[in-house]
Amino acid sequence: MKKDIHPESYRMVIFHDNSSNERMLIGSTVETTETDTWTDGKEYPVKKVDVTSASHPFYTGQEKVMDTAGRVDRFKQRMSKAGKKK
Repeated sequence: MKKDIHPESYRMVIFHDNSSNERMLIGSTVETTETDTWTDGKEYPVKKVDVTSASHPFYTGQEKVMDTAGRVDRFKQRMSKAGKKK
């Protein structure tokens, strides 16, 4: 690896997928406040994310509704009302 090309804050970070509970240890500059212990016994910063390759439908091949704000339900209600008008 070339020297002096990464920012000072570059370090290994645990990315925790909230929807699948998968964890990945990846080099990153992301800001975090939490820490956790990895399988090697060392403590690393943790960044919680909603979607990773472990849970995204493109990579898993499974359709999964991940709606945390109720947008899908509101859309379905609007579509059912629109269908009744016809």
